Amino acid sequence: QVQLVESGGGLVQPGGSLRLTCAASANIFTIYTMYWYRESPGNQRELVASISSAAKTTYADTVKGRFTISRDNAKKMVFLEMTALKPEDTAVYYCRARRPPLTDYDYWGQGTQVTVDS
Repeated sequence: QVQLVESGGGLVQPGGSLRLTCAASANIFTIYTMYWYRESPGNQRELVASISSAAKTTYADTVKGRFTISRDNAKKMVFLEMTALKPEDTAVYYCRARRPPLTDYDYWGQGTQVTVDS
C-alpha cells in the first residue's frame, strides 16, 4: 500500500506560479511512474503530466511549456511546477502512482485545490 499526500495548492492570480508537492510512502519509490491529474467541476479528471521511473516526462498540450514535472527519489517526492497560470487551470490536482503495465499497483492522493483568480 502506498500513501500519497499532496500539498502546495492555493489561490493565485492569473500569470502567477505555484509548486505542488506529492509525498509518497512507497518503500521502493523509484519503480513507480508518477502522475499529476486535475479535475474541475463539470469536467472529467484529466492527465496533466507524468514522469516515469527513468524520468521520462509527458505533458498535456494545455500545459506544455508552462508546467514542469520532476521527482526526487531520495525524498520520495514528485513536484509540479506551474507557471503562467490561467483561470482554466483552476481544479483539484491529484497525484497518482502506478507501475505500468501492472494493474494491482495504482494509488491516488486526496487532492489539493488550485484556484487561479484575480
